[in-house]
Amino acid sequence: MRVTVTERPDVAADTPPGPKKERRIGSVEVLALLLIALVVFRGPIAQKIVEFPLLQTWTTVFVSIMVQAMPFLVFGVALSAVIAVYVPRSFWSKALPKHPALAVPVASCAGVVLPGCECGSVPIAGSLIRRGVTPAAALAFLLAAPAINPIVLTATAVAFPRNPEMVVGRGLASLVVAMIMGWLWLRLGKTEWIKLPHRPELDGLSKTRAFFGALRHDVVHAGGFLVLGAMAAATINVIVPAQWLQAIADNPWLSVIALAILAVLLSICSEADAFVAASLSQFSLTSRLVFLVVGPMVDLKLISMQAGVFGRRFAFRFAPTTLVVATGIATLTGWLVFS
Repeated sequence: MRVTVTERPDVAADTPPGPKKERRIGSVEVLALLLIALVVFRGPIAQKIVEFPLLQTWTTVFVSIMVQAMPFLVFGVALSAVIAVYVPRSFWSKALPKHPALAVPVASCAGVVLPGCECGSVPIAGSLIRRGVTPAAALAFLLAAPAINPIVLTATAVAFPRNPEMVVGRGLASLVVAMIMGWLWLRLGKTEWIKLPHRPELDGLSKTRAFFGALRHDVVHAGGFLVLGAMAAATINVIVPAQWLQAIADNPWLSVIALAILAVLLSICSEADAFVAASLSQFSLTSRLVFLVVGPMVDLKLISMQAGVFGRRFAFRFAPTTLVVATGIATLTGWLVFS
């Protein structure tokens, strides 16, 4: 006797259902709600800002940092997406020397062709590492690009018309610092210190969809850390008294340290920092050169973005080391150029 077993359509209903995907509120939704709240309550908010001068100063500094940085952040993220989607991996093996120690100075000099600031160089460096570029070369590019590109050097020349050696000193010192930090990473850096954020898988998508997917992810991710850095910088601007700067300007060593720290706290984009440095006329040219070299490499918004793109373990090691090296090299360069 032969028995035939047929599958019943209702058997699948007895199997346990798969895990349901939870809808999570992401940063895009939070930003949208925040913008709606600002539009709805713009009247009371504007009235409170006018009533409190410190809050008005804080808002002015925060908005100015965001207005300066956001276009270059978008430019950098767009270029990062182009690198991730349209540039084949084989290109980098041909463009850079195979030996990492030689790739560092080549990547540093490549920064001269990128007209952007530090906000754009961070996502670009992250994309370069994803495409197989050695981290030492990508980090050297990250530090050099904001300081030696033509726009920044031209702005420096305009800000210091009577001191053309400031342009030479800034470009030379920044290039040397970028190469030293790249070589230090080769010597002391560890791969596990860099933890790039998970990016949505781009394989299998069309070029256009992959480009906009990478663009959307990096703008949201890097933009959030830019906001945090700008908020921290605005808070420091309100807290630090201006008379403290005048009190230490007469001491050559304290003035160097003070302007290095001030560059970190103010978080001014590299396209505009030369005019701020020129206005600090009570300080020596060497200390102002330190301000111009340190600022594009180490500031609050940059540290925050580095922590978001490369991980906190990386940022908490890389930023202090860069600050020490940049301050030392800029001071030495100023002594040689201005003496």
